[in-house]
Amino acid sequence: MRHPWWVLSVALAIGLMLACAAVVAPVRLSNGGYIAEGTEAARTEAQLHQRFGAGIPDLVLHVTADAPVDDPAVARAGRAFTQEVGRRPGVGEVLSYWTVGDSRLRSKDGRAALVTVDLRGNEDEAARLATTLVPQLTTKYSGHDGHGSLHVSVTGPAWVMAQATQLSRQELWQSELIGVPAALLILLFAFGSLTAALLPAAVGGLAVAGTFAVLRVLMNVMPLSAFAANITTALGLGLAVDYGLFVVTRYREELAAGATPCEAVETTMRTVGRTVLYSAATVVVCLGALLLFPLGFLRSLALAGISVVVLAAATTHLVLPALLVVIGTRIDRGDLFAPLRRITARRSPLWLRVARQATTRPVLVGGSAALVLLTLAAPFAHVRFGVADQRVLPVQAESHATATRIEQEFALPWTRTLAVLLPDADVIDQAEELDRYARAVSALPGAGVTATALGTYKDGRLDSGPSADSLMYITQGATWLAVAADGPPQQDENLVRDLRALASPGRHDVSGRPARVLDTKAAVLRTLPWAAGIVVGSTLLLLFLFTGSVLIPVKAVVMGALSLSASFGAMVYVFQDGHLRHLLGDFTVTGELETSMPVLVFGAAFALSVDYELFLISRIQEEYRATGDHRAAVYGGLARTGRMITIAAVIFAAALFPLVTSDITLLKLIGCGLALAVLLDATVVRGVLVPAFMRLTGHANWWAPRPLAAVHRRLGLDSWCGESLPRTTGRVPGARAEQTSDPVG
Repeated sequence: MRHPWWVLSVALAIGLMLACAAVVAPVRLSNGGYIAEGTEAARTEAQLHQRFGAGIPDLVLHVTADAPVDDPAVARAGRAFTQEVGRRPGVGEVLSYWTVGDSRLRSKDGRAALVTVDLRGNEDEAARLATTLVPQLTTKYSGHDGHGSLHVSVTGPAWVMAQATQLSRQELWQSELIGVPAALLILLFAFGSLTAALLPAAVGGLAVAGTFAVLRVLMNVMPLSAFAANITTALGLGLAVDYGLFVVTRYREELAAGATPCEAVETTMRTVGRTVLYSAATVVVCLGALLLFPLGFLRSLALAGISVVVLAAATTHLVLPALLVVIGTRIDRGDLFAPLRRITARRSPLWLRVARQATTRPVLVGGSAALVLLTLAAPFAHVRFGVADQRVLPVQAESHATATRIEQEFALPWTRTLAVLLPDADVIDQAEELDRYARAVSALPGAGVTATALGTYKDGRLDSGPSADSLMYITQGATWLAVAADGPPQQDENLVRDLRALASPGRHDVSGRPARVLDTKAAVLRTLPWAAGIVVGSTLLLLFLFTGSVLIPVKAVVMGALSLSASFGAMVYVFQDGHLRHLLGDFTVTGELETSMPVLVFGAAFALSVDYELFLISRIQEEYRATGDHRAAVYGGLARTGRMITIAAVIFAAALFPLVTSDITLLKLIGCGLALAVLLDATVVRGVLVPAFMRLTGHANWWAPRPLAAVHRRLGLDSWCGESLPRTTGRVPGARAEQTSDPVG
């Protein structure tokens, strides 16, 4: 406030530098991290690749010709093509039907064949290599002998990642072109004044630009999901604009009450600014809990979210006050909607009526709202979890379309093949034991053809003896088995469990996509209680320090969980079960939810739920301190903040709209889940459930045992901020509030 122009000049210079960095930040972002690290399946996959050159191929090429694949001319062209692919930079082992003769690599009608390609490097390096390699391979390839030509299309994890990264980059620009103007229009309607509307937008812009600069630094030391950029834009435009919205609204109220600009800024930052600090701390804790999960995807999104929240809070406290001092009383000039505006600057008649209804009939109104949320949550009872694959992309994407063709035309379920590694088994010395083990494996429910160094087994018996490609299952002192799942896809995880439980000649480990999915879900479930405990415990502590109440933090956690359950139920109903999907733009229904999505939505949506709780409770508490009338404080606080909370939720939903319309199912799922959770929380929970609950609990909302009240008096942030508003102390449930200047919670 003393040096506003100096602050704004420095902020402008920093903002321009951050914006320049933001332009190039997405260049090296990747799109992996959905598989848990350090699991049995991941370790086994690494050993198979290192010792046998085997494992899930990075690319699977679907090759067709004008004649059957066994035609001599086509076979020559196929072998030449295989050799040409193997000579490309960065390409490891290449196998094809024409080089290994495996009938499973030939389509059922004999008109197509598969070529599998392993790329050097980790999954991010493989995806970047696929970006340049695949376009070269998918052009029409002419055979060296001049007979006909080969037509190539590609799928596989590396190409799925590459295409998802490319598509997310395109949609990032679309989200900025749609989300930013939409947020500005809503702010303009809310404030009327273009000047007032631009202030929260400036906070959001600085926070987003700063986060992209942080991501540019982080991606040099760790892989970051390409979706981090999309989530950063949505969170930045949502949270940062929310902070600015509440600050500017309170500043205008203080000006309307007769305060000078400096006095208005001081009061605003002492009240709303204090709330922003607690809100940012809560969001950081909730998103920080995602770092506990062994998924690179969640960790990168958590770091992006934490960066944007910290920068939004810093901009709100450092830049926005300087802007308000410079603008002063001119903030309301040119109100374009003044003739149409019926809501006063201080109270919303609509939310005042809603609050009075909720507090007059708290059991009926609150019970009805809770019933609605529980009904929405019901589908979550039959949730099924999986891991992202090519089906998250639109059906016309090459990797998705090619995978679908392979599933239809080939008997080889390459996405459902399990590898059983026997690291200490000797094929020669333990041939009889390996034969008995292979027979037992092939007899398991859901197991199909089992390929080994001794031959192929099916239904508990030897189907065919060793062939030329049997050598790929042997190395010195070790061997492995390839088990093709043959039952319903839903039973693949049971097959993994049976394989791990089956006795073998020596130690054995299981990998393959079904095993990786099973291990990922298990890793998430093991981490979930710790992460939830940290989030809930930290939220209870922060809300206690904020309010000095014991009951309000518990109520906030319970109601946040209720609104989240409703959002999760809707996610299952739409994305798992496939209902109403045409309203959101068609997408592939997989019959399951991606494992990390509910975790991500939980962290972000729960933080936003507490965010709105803080803004509402802070105003109710302020009214209560001033009047001592609990009921009047409840509906008075809601009348003053209900409209702004609703607008904040609508702005956040508008920022998420580009995600909802995304062609990538994961982004669509995140956008829908967060938008629904925020809108439900801002309306049903904050507008109905909170007033009804607080009416029923009365003065007990503000009660705390004397030892905890003493802790709050010492540790609460009020004393740090110089809070001088009247406080109530020495209360017991049901007792009338007593006015005092002693800052006790």
